[in-house]
Amino acid sequence: MQIIEGTIASPKGFYAAGLHAGLKKEKKDLGVIYSEVPANAAAVYTTNQVKAAPIYVTKEAMTDQKLQAVVVNSGVANACTGKIGLENAKKMQALTGAHLKIDKMSVAVASTGVIGKQLPMETIEAGISQIDLQDQFDYAFHEAILTTDTATKEIIVTEEINGQTVTMAGVAKGSGMIHPNMATMLAFVTTDAQISEELLQEILADKTETTYNQITVDGDTSTNDMVLVLANGLAENPVIEKNTEAYGKFVAMFQLVSETLAKMIAKDGEGATKLIEVQVVGALNETEARLVAKKVVGSSLVKTAMFGEDPNWGRIICAVGYAGSHTDPEKIDMWIGDQQLLKHSQPQEFDEIAMKQTLEKEKICITVDLNIGTQSGKAWGCDLTYKYVEVNALYHT
Repeated sequence: MQIIEGTIASPKGFYAAGLHAGLKKEKKDLGVIYSEVPANAAAVYTTNQVKAAPIYVTKEAMTDQKLQAVVVNSGVANACTGKIGLENAKKMQALTGAHLKIDKMSVAVASTGVIGKQLPMETIEAGISQIDLQDQFDYAFHEAILTTDTATKEIIVTEEINGQTVTMAGVAKGSGMIHPNMATMLAFVTTDAQISEELLQEILADKTETTYNQITVDGDTSTNDMVLVLANGLAENPVIEKNTEAYGKFVAMFQLVSETLAKMIAKDGEGATKLIEVQVVGALNETEARLVAKKVVGSSLVKTAMFGEDPNWGRIICAVGYAGSHTDPEKIDMWIGDQQLLKHSQPQEFDEIAMKQTLEKEKICITVDLNIGTQSGKAWGCDLTYKYVEVNALYHT
């Protein structure tokens, strides 16, 4: 497998575009992904009971698990907008279908931004009419989906599968309101691999649990979270079957793309200065290992301690204790970086200078060994800073 330079349009037969339509003051705010042929598709959505209008429109479009295009706007979430919002999402879908000369029901819709505002449909309509898939500005789509993100988030990988070069590209946005129980904010994956929609959905659901579902920035699950995967088959590899060498290679590609995007989102949390990775080992089962890891990385006290570069292991063991998993409070080992802080729940002396250097890094790794089993799990998050409060106190204005 090889990581290459590229965009969401790098797999064969895909195009992407983005532009400034006018939903935001200056930055790009409208984007489209298009496949030359209908693609097999898979999706996961927010578990928040309050769902944005585009979620319902995309779910309906996904009834046959086929898509040919995705249209996305940033700046306005089109959430909590009632019947008007739903009609606007459908109109957005229809306008895109007409502009691309494809069936509107093969178009998925996604939105991100401020909740409770109606989409300015004249602006949307004018923007869609200007989409030019031949005008390939490298990262235009990637930029068009951003809100408070500080950078685009993408990864492109290639692999030889059954004698053919298969390419997979992923792009995501997400910086705040990140505590998903399915996916996280918005992520899109394209591939030219030939694989059934049923197997694609199975792989997405499985990898979502260990990647997107294992990140947290602020404990809030968005109304708009969605991950969409499109596989158009234009690499012309033999159809990937389960439990084959080709399947193993494809799953490894998907794991790398999903985990990389998830970590990029965690690292780019609003106001964040550090990526925090928590690994829990010695658990009774993988589910409990992932649960404990996410509780630790999601603790506001742990997050602020990492921001303050304070090796406060008491906050970490506290989060382990309330995670709700099987735990023996007398057997816990703990490390920050390679410095051990606890052995069988007893404090250990550590090198304070080395610890200071560890906590100054952009990535901090916390390891917790429960010593009651053999299973492990990881989660990712970021520190909680003054800037996070500043960004969200002024978000609407």
